[in-house]
Amino acid sequence: MARRCELTGKAVLTGNNVSHANNKSRRRFLPNLCNVSLMSDALGRAVRMRISAAALRSVEHRGGLDAFLLKAQADELSPKAKLLKREIAKKAASADAAAA
Repeated sequence: MARRCELTGKAVLTGNNVSHANNKSRRRFLPNLCNVSLMSDALGRAVRMRISAAALRSVEHRGGLDAFLLKAQADELSPKAKLLKREIAKKAASADAAAA
């Protein structure tokens, strides 16, 4: 399983451990990934995703999973999130057509 956030694309970075004697050895900076269930209002069901803690705060700030996905660019989303975005957009379009 890749260490990558499904919503923001945040992934592993590399750098150096630097000792007091200025010796350098390679290290990895891992993203803070959480397994969460997010509720989709348009679909009416919960969706399990592996996202970073920062992405979880962003989802809450934007007003939920649906609003986050509709505003997000497709190139940084995982294939699962892209499929979810298409489903939500389709539901929203059909709801707008029914209301008009």
